[in-house]
Amino acid sequence: MGPLRNAYLDALGIDRWVSRSAPAEEGEEGTGQGFSGFPGAPTTQATSANPENPCPVPSSATDWGVLRERVAGCTACAELCRTRTQTVFGVGNTSAEWLVIGEAPGAEEDRQGEPFVGRAGQLLNAMLLAIGLPRETVFIANILKCRPPGNRDPKPEEVSRCLPYLSNQIALLKPKIILAVGRIAAQNLLATDVPLARLRGKLHTFGEANTPLVVTYHPAYLLRTPSDKRKAWEDLKFARATHARVTAGGAA
Repeated sequence: MGPLRNAYLDALGIDRWVSRSAPAEEGEEGTGQGFSGFPGAPTTQATSANPENPCPVPSSATDWGVLRERVAGCTACAELCRTRTQTVFGVGNTSAEWLVIGEAPGAEEDRQGEPFVGRAGQLLNAMLLAIGLPRETVFIANILKCRPPGNRDPKPEEVSRCLPYLSNQIALLKPKIILAVGRIAAQNLLATDVPLARLRGKLHTFGEANTPLVVTYHPAYLLRTPSDKRKAWEDLKFARATHARVTAGGAA
């Protein structure tokens, strides 16, 4: 392990001597099944948070520019389009093999028009670099393209109206793997109310393409609860191993 990787793990607060096996999980935030036996990991599948989407997207865009324009002008959610500064489309490499999906823009994201900025964004960058992925090599998006007032949780109808944009991004990107960060992103992508702790450590899939999906903690949560950074590191290793299998031609 080189000095650069060591610096990334230091940023995550991970002791480098920790065993690579998943630690036993305890309590509400740690009741998942761990990461033993990647090939036999339980798998769940979801295609949409709500199959009856009222989003006024007439058809899937076949061009990133067209889709970006549609998102920028969207007024499907009356409350959100009135209170936003701008939409937050997503950022990164449109040929990326990794897609990182979060919850919704916060205040700083709403101002800058880019997801995952500020301290949470810096930690996400460190998390990605720890598995050899500079931020510019992945694509980062959110469930919602507009900031909910007061950073409240997205409403089900807002997710229903906005998810087609994300689905369109996924169709254009064709990622090899999706990393869902945080409870809200994971639950909406998988159409479930299962706690995040029980979604971690399992291999899920998304959409008709059965894109492998791995769940981990949101960087903002890790800033508040640094003791769970070690669990997040296990999630990242699990995601990296899954991606390696997929790109090598093996089953997810």
